[in-house]
Amino acid sequence: MDELREVGKIAHFFSRIKVAVIDVTDTISVGDRIFIKGPTTDIEQTINSMEIEHEKVKQATAGQSVGMKVDGYVRENDTVYKTD
Repeated sequence: MDELREVGKIAHFFSRIKVAVIDVTDTISVGDRIFIKGPTTDIEQTINSMEIEHEKVKQATAGQSVGMKVDGYVRENDTVYKTD
């Protein structure tokens, strides 16, 4: 398996609509394969779309917060990784 690199943390999760807010610490882009890991979380998915302030973006960089639909339930402080 490829090496995992931390790219952010879950800042908030809207369970009703399954949207996570991610505080980004490294560049992520639409199409990237990400892994969300936590004490009770283990999700692998592809980023299909991201939004910053309700505007669709293709890429986010360190210091930005993005909203993204996720394929399951996540919790605040879960770590987001991507493969190199």
